[in-house]
Amino acid sequence: MIDVQHLSKHYGDFIAIEDITFHVPKGEILGFLGPNGAGKTTTMRILTGYMPPTSGTATIAGCDVFFQSLEARQHIGYLPETVPLYSDMTVRSYLGFQAAIHGLRDPRKRERISDVIERMRLEEYADTIIGKLSKGFRQRVGVAQAILHEPDVLVLDEPTIGIDPIQVVETRQLIKDLGKDHTIILSSHILPEVSMVCQRVIIINDGRLVAVDTPENLSARLGGPERVRMQVRGPAREVAAALRDVGGVQSVDWEETGNEGVYRFQVQCRAGRDARPQLAGMVVQRRWDLLEMQALGLSLEDIFLQLTTHEELPVHA
Repeated sequence: MIDVQHLSKHYGDFIAIEDITFHVPKGEILGFLGPNGAGKTTTMRILTGYMPPTSGTATIAGCDVFFQSLEARQHIGYLPETVPLYSDMTVRSYLGFQAAIHGLRDPRKRERISDVIERMRLEEYADTIIGKLSKGFRQRVGVAQAILHEPDVLVLDEPTIGIDPIQVVETRQLIKDLGKDHTIILSSHILPEVSMVCQRVIIINDGRLVAVDTPENLSARLGGPERVRMQVRGPAREVAAALRDVGGVQSVDWEETGNEGVYRFQVQCRAGRDARPQLAGMVVQRRWDLLEMQALGLSLEDIFLQLTTHEELPVHA
C-alpha cells in the first residue's frame, strides 16, 4: 500500500532525510519514531504530497506522490500535528466544506458526514462552533476530516498530543478500529502509545533509517541481557544468593512486595540465555514458593534509546 524507495530530501548542504526505504502492506499500523529533528515530519510531508523529494520515489496505492500527486492524495487522509481547522465554522459545516474539496456530492456527501460524526462520537457537538470545542474534540474533528473521503492510507502525526488521559485511551482504541479499514502511519513521541497500537515500528535518526521491525524482533536483535522477574516467598538474601549461583546469571536485585515473606526479584542473565528452568528449579529445590515468573524483553523505550544513541542495526524493511 505504501512503498518508499531511497527517499532523500536536501536543503542546500543540510540533509533532512537520506536514502530511506520501507514498505507498509495493506491493513498495517506502523509506528514512526525518532528524536526531534530526525526527519519524521519531512518524510510525512513528502508522502502526503506537501513537498517533493530531492531523490527517490514514494508510491501510495500504486500512485507516485510526485508524478501522480492528485491521484495519490485521493488515497490519503492526513492528520498533521497542528490540525487545520476553521474555528468560526461548526463541525458539520466544516466537514461539508472538506467533503466538497474531496469531490463528494449529495447524497453521498450527507451520508459520509453523518457516518464520521457518529464514528467520532461528535453527535452532541455537530452544530457547535469548532473554536468552542476542547482540544480533544478538535482532534476528533481532525480525524473525521482525514477519514471523510474513505482513504486507503491514514497518516497521523502526534494524534494524542495535548489531550487528557481519558481521551488518549479513547484515541488509541479509535486508531486500532481505524486500522481494520485503513493502512496507518502513526508518528508519536509517546513510546507506550506506539507499543500498544502498532504492529511494527520505524525508527529514524539524523535523517536516516536505523530500524524497521516489530518491537519484539528489535529486542531480540539488540541482544541485550535477558531479564526475568520472579516473585518468591522465602528469605530474601538467601534466595538472591541462590539465584546468583545459577549459570549465566549476571545480577539479582530484589524488593519487598508488601506481603509478608514475599519478595520480587529481577534477574539479569547473559544475552541469549534463557535461565528460567534453572531458576525455577533452584527455588523449588530449596522448598521456597515460586509465585510468579516472567521474562522481560527490552521495552520500546530501551530500544529507541539504544538505536538513537549507539551504532545502527541492519535495517529489515
